[in-house]
Amino acid sequence: MTFAPRTWVVGEVVTAALLNQEIRDQFASMFAAWTSYTPTWASSGTAPNLGNGTIVGRHMKIGRTVIATINQTNGGTTTYGTGNYNWTIPFQAANASANLIGNAHYLGTARWFGSTVISANATTMSPFFPAATNDTRIDFMTASKPEVLASGGQTRMTFVYEAAA
Repeated sequence: MTFAPRTWVVGEVVTAALLNQEIRDQFASMFAAWTSYTPTWASSGTAPNLGNGTIVGRHMKIGRTVIATINQTNGGTTTYGTGNYNWTIPFQAANASANLIGNAHYLGTARWFGSTVISANATTMSPFFPAATNDTRIDFMTASKPEVLASGGQTRMTFVYEAAA
């Protein structure tokens, strides 16, 4: 549901307008198109710059559950900065006791599979990839991890989390 349902009172006259607002419109919002947003790419060190690359974010929020995707394609003028990467999420995460995990992929000279992590109360999400080739450990994504990032490389992330509000 997109907002908290109303509390009905004894003897209240139920009208078509109330039914449409409380039932039809709530369900329609769950089947609507996703909403676009522009994530911000940042790092724990020197900031990266997307340059002529592209970044697209989309999300669907049902109640406090958020389903979101980010797709970033690096361009010829993209600079990668230093440090561990993170991207903004559409809504602040709830104060949940567990980190929320999603999927991350990097498509460069090879295809890399990783995870995304959203911490309690966070406004950003970080992807993690294998620490080295044939390594089962994971580490933050950086300019050289999972491989040296380059023009045409794509970072794709999908995640589900509980929003604070």
